[in-house]
Amino acid sequence: MSETLARSGLRVRTPALYGWAAAGLVLVVLPFYLDRFWLQAGLFAMAAALGAIGINLLTGATGQLSMGHAFFLAVGAYGYCAFAGDGTDGLAGLGLPGWLAAVLAVALSGLAGGVFSPIAGRLRGAYLGIATLALIFIGQHVLFNAHDLTGGYNGRAVPPLSLFGLTFDDSELLVAQVPFGAVEKLWYLGLVLLLGGVVFARGVLRGRPGRAMNAIRDHRIAAGVMGIPVARYRAAVFVLSSMYAGLAGVLLALVFQRTVPEYFGMALSLEYLAMIVIGGLGSVAGAVAGGVFVSLLPQLLNRYSDALPLVSAPGTGGIAPGEASRYLYGAAVVAVVLFLPGGLARLAARRPGKPGAPGGPGSPGEPENPPSHPTPSHAPSNTEPSGEAR
Repeated sequence: MSETLARSGLRVRTPALYGWAAAGLVLVVLPFYLDRFWLQAGLFAMAAALGAIGINLLTGATGQLSMGHAFFLAVGAYGYCAFAGDGTDGLAGLGLPGWLAAVLAVALSGLAGGVFSPIAGRLRGAYLGIATLALIFIGQHVLFNAHDLTGGYNGRAVPPLSLFGLTFDDSELLVAQVPFGAVEKLWYLGLVLLLGGVVFARGVLRGRPGRAMNAIRDHRIAAGVMGIPVARYRAAVFVLSSMYAGLAGVLLALVFQRTVPEYFGMALSLEYLAMIVIGGLGSVAGAVAGGVFVSLLPQLLNRYSDALPLVSAPGTGGIAPGEASRYLYGAAVVAVVLFLPGGLARLAARRPGKPGAPGGPGSPGEPENPPSHPTPSHAPSNTEPSGEAR
């Protein structure tokens, strides 16, 4: 089997293949043994990983700083509610089937990213970060004031998803004499979505688009000289990142079962930036690892606040679990920047025998997707190439 994968171009060693198969089997059987808290925490981690993959394609692989990722999560979450809602709660809703509402919500997030993409294609660095920051303020104003659509401060209930005759709600379903509720059913949906998101993102990064994105990140002017349409690629990646965020927003809404405007604020965007820095910029596996770390940390602290020093429930003195988690992953960001620039993904790459690791094939620090053409060292720095305007 490993020979077949090698002939198809996938470098998968037999022990690693067995490890991934074992991990997949464990994830499949977890709903039969874990209680609701752990399954819900895992679903939050899956949604965070999906959103982190999207912003890592934008910031890690293409070098575009975005501070408005939470806006597109809100578009996906509230878009699903608006498309799937039937209006019985007094809020606007089209009453569409759940699966169609989810697809349209992701497409709506991509459309919102497409509206902003001309700006994203022209700006870079701190200027793009400030421009995307405006999306947060616009989104918060709309979410709090468009009462007929969003429910205002109280938010709105999330209609359950129905797919292939299965409704992802708390109606009990017996599987091998184990009652399956909403979180157990959503667990498998989350696994499928995360797997699809990982495979698609890895395909993008390992193909020609990924090489072009890395060239734009490493040397924008040289990429334009080589004929890469820089502005077009930046705009396209921004749309793709927005769609990943919209998908994460839909999954979050289904798990929360209620959308609340306060959740989709600036703090959420900062958390996503922390995810990709901790996990590893430009790495899909790093985005997943960073998303799991940042999303699980506050929930674990809240769960075990009674047993941890200096951490206590909100309003009882000490440090609240949410604040403690921000301190900890803030410290993790500083530690990664100072001592582990490649993030958690670099730790896995340093294992003996791994490509790029000491003693393994490839040189240390060699990029996963090197540009297909050498970057000219004599590229002009005082003029914009014609490829920038394409």
